[in-house]
Amino acid sequence: MDKKYYITTPIYYPSGDPHIGHCYTTVACDSIARYKRMQGYDVMFLTGTDEHGQKIEEKAKAQGITPKAYVDEKVAVFKKLWNYMNIDYDRYIRTTDDYHVSAVQNIFKRLYDKGYIYKGEYKGKYCTPCESFWTESQLDENGCCPECHREVKEAKEEAYFFKMSPFADRIEKLLLDTDYLRPKYRAQELVNNFIKPGLEDLCVSRTSFTWGVPVTFDEKHVVYVWIDALSNYITALGYENSTYNDYAKFWPADVHMVAKDIMRFHAIIWPAMLMALEEPLPKHLAVHGWITFLNKKGEEQKMSKSLGNVVDPFMLGERYGVDAIRYHILREMALGADSAFSNEIMINRINSDLANGFGNLVSRTVAMADKYFGGTLPAEREAGEFDDSLIECVTSLRAKVDLCIDETRLKNALEEIFTAVDRANKYIDETEPWKLGKDESKKARLAAVLYNLLEAIRVISTLLSPFMPNTMPKVWQQIGASEADATYDNAGKTGVLPADVTVHKGEILFPRIDIDKEIEALNAIIEKNMADAKANLSDEEKGKEFTPPELSDEITIDDFAKVDIRIAQIKSAEKVKKSKKLLCLQLDDGFGGRQVVSGIAEWYKPEDLVGKKIMLVANLKPVKLCGVESNGMICAADNADGGATVIFPDQSLPNGAKVR
Repeated sequence: MDKKYYITTPIYYPSGDPHIGHCYTTVACDSIARYKRMQGYDVMFLTGTDEHGQKIEEKAKAQGITPKAYVDEKVAVFKKLWNYMNIDYDRYIRTTDDYHVSAVQNIFKRLYDKGYIYKGEYKGKYCTPCESFWTESQLDENGCCPECHREVKEAKEEAYFFKMSPFADRIEKLLLDTDYLRPKYRAQELVNNFIKPGLEDLCVSRTSFTWGVPVTFDEKHVVYVWIDALSNYITALGYENSTYNDYAKFWPADVHMVAKDIMRFHAIIWPAMLMALEEPLPKHLAVHGWITFLNKKGEEQKMSKSLGNVVDPFMLGERYGVDAIRYHILREMALGADSAFSNEIMINRINSDLANGFGNLVSRTVAMADKYFGGTLPAEREAGEFDDSLIECVTSLRAKVDLCIDETRLKNALEEIFTAVDRANKYIDETEPWKLGKDESKKARLAAVLYNLLEAIRVISTLLSPFMPNTMPKVWQQIGASEADATYDNAGKTGVLPADVTVHKGEILFPRIDIDKEIEALNAIIEKNMADAKANLSDEEKGKEFTPPELSDEITIDDFAKVDIRIAQIKSAEKVKKSKKLLCLQLDDGFGGRQVVSGIAEWYKPEDLVGKKIMLVANLKPVKLCGVESNGMICAADNADGGATVIFPDQSLPNGAKVR
C-alpha cells in the first residue's frame, strides 16, 4: 500500500484579519493529516498565503507601507492563529518566497513556449477584491461581481492569455466521469456554467499594477494572481526549483480542500494548467461551503467585518477551549453545504456532545472505578448481558471513521464516533453499575462493566485525537491509558488496557455552560463589535449603507388597482440552467398553478423555498428569461447588503387571496 499522503488548504489571501470562517479548511485538513499520520502515512500537509495582486498593492498604499511589509504583518497574524488552533502543518508557503517566484516564472515560460500562452488585449470586467475577470453575461443582475457582489471595473490593457478550450472535453470528463470533485453534485453546475457555453481563454497577466511575479520575457507584465497562486501546490514540493525535493514523492496531491467561492479555479483552471504542463492531476478536490452568521433574529448573513459579525477564534478559544471550537466547526458542516454559526448553536453543541455526552461518560466511569475499587480494577471479571453489543459497536467504529476520512466527510466521522459515545452511555443505564456496587457478590460483574467502559473510552478518544489533540491525552491519563495504548492499531480492538488498570480522577474536561448567561455575554460582545465596525467604516464602505431609493411618481388608486397581487405557495424550485441568478418556481396560486422565474438564486437555495408562501404579481404579461417562460413576478425588497429579501406573508393565508 502507498503510505504517502499529500493534503493542502488553499493559500489564504491576507487582505484582512483571519476569523472563524478561515479556520474550517485548515482545521479540517489538520484533522485529516493527523488521522493519516496515526494510520502510519508519511504526510505532507501544506498551507500558506497568497500575497500578490492589486488589492494588496492598494491596501498597502493606503497605509503608506510597502506591499511586502503589509503582507508580512498579516502573515504573522495567520501563523499565530494556526499555532493557537494547534494546526500541525508540515510546510508553509508564501507566494513572495524567492523559490516560488522563480518557479512561477519558469512555469509561465514553459506554457508560453508550448504555445498555450499568447499575447492579446483584455477588455472586460474585473473585480479587484476577488482578483477575478468576468464576462458581461457572468455578472449578477446589478452588473456586479457574481461572487462578492461588489462593483467591477472596466479593464482594457495588453495581456497574455492561456488557451483553455483545448482542455474543455478532458475537464468535462474529469468532472462528470470521475470522483475528482467532492461533492459530485457540483460538477454539473460547473460544466453547465463554464464549459458548455464555451470555455473562454484565461487572462494570465496584468500591466496596470506591479505587485506580482514579473514575466521574465516581458517585464512590464506581472503574472495573473491565480496562475501564481495555483502553482503553489507543486512549487512547494520543489517543482521548477531546487529548494525542495518532494515532488516525485508526494505528487499528485491526495486532496485539495477549498471553499466553494474558489471552486472553479481549482476544478477548471488548475487541471487545465496541469494538462498543459503534462503533469498528473490531483486525486480529489473537496469543496466545502461557508460558515454563515446567524443573527439574533435567526437570519443567516455571510460573515462580514463591516457588519461586526466576524467571530474571533482567539476569543472563542479562551472561553471554551480550542478543542471545543475545532469540534464544533467540523461537526456542524456537511461537505459541500454552508453551516450557520450562532452563539446558541455552538453552546448547545458543546453542552450536548462534549459536556453531557463524552465528558460525562469519562467522569462517570472514572468516578465509579474510584468509588467502588479505589481506582484500580480487580483482574477478576464476569461477562454479562449487553457486553457484546457495546464491544461490537466499539470494534467496528474504526472502519467507519476510516471511510469518512477517506471521503473527506468529517461531520460524518464525528457522528459515527458520537454514536459510540451514546452507546457507551446507554450501556451504563442498561447495566446499572450503581446497583452492582451495592452487592458484594456482583463486584466481578461491576469490574467487567467498568473495564468495558474504559476500553470504549480508549477507542473513542484515540479516534477523536486528530480532531481534538489537546484534550485526548488528558482523557488517557484519567482512564489509565498510555500513549502506546492509544494507537491506530489498538483502536480496532478491545482488551488493550491492563486487567488491573488504575484510573486517575482529573479536571472536568468540558464544563457545562450556562447558556442564558453566556449568550447574553456573547451578544453584548457582537453588538459592541457592530457598533465599532459602523463607527470605523471607511468613506467607501459608508457609501454602501442602505439609503432608500427615491419615491416613484405619484399614481392614482385606479393605477394601483391594475396591479393584481396574490398569495401563492412555492411547490418546487430549481436553478435555471443558463443563469446563475435565476430560479424557476412552480407555484400554487389558487387557480391551478403557474411557473415564475425569479432572480433570487444568489440569496436563496431552491430547497429552502419549498412550502413558503409568497406575494405574486399575478397579472404581468408572460416573458421568457434565459429561454424559460415566466408568468408573473414575486415581491421582494432591497436590503442593506445590496441584495434582495423575499417578502414571506403569513403561512395561514389561503393561496389565491388578493393583497389589497
